[in-house]
Amino acid sequence: MKVYRISQTKFSKSLVASGFAGRWNSEGEGMIYTGGSASLSCLEVLAHKSGSALSSGKFSISVIDIPDSISIDEIELKELQRLSTDWFIVSHYPITQKLGNKWISDMNSAVLKVPSAIVDREYNYLLNPLHPKFAKIKVMDVVPFNFDTRLKLNF
Repeated sequence: MKVYRISQTKFSKSLVASGFAGRWNSEGEGMIYTGGSASLSCLEVLAHKSGSALSSGKFSISVIDIPDSISIDEIELKELQRLSTDWFIVSHYPITQKLGNKWISDMNSAVLKVPSAIVDREYNYLLNPLHPKFAKIKVMDVVPFNFDTRLKLNF
């Protein structure tokens, strides 16, 4: 399976978790976010970065290979909706962070499939760099990526 990650070019060839808090992890919990498509990865970055941050850096898209031998856990949309119908709202990050932190600590898999909060029926794939099978996940290709200025105001 191929997944995609857009990052600053200087970080694009390595799979390293920043430890910054996100939708699925608390501060200090290492997790790598990827998208099921290049376009979803683009939308995810656009949703989380300002126009000035997008114009001030050089970005690349990494194509990451998850071998078929690696099992993938999943948090289904219906599970999230049982916890909160508004699970996707930023103020509800504690709901999803709790689930993601538990997944990291349980170490059941190196990959977690989660619903996108931006595009219904699309998925992000979270990577656990502490899992023993994580070493099998590889960056296969890196290409420069430019955000079209029409996608964000004040770019």
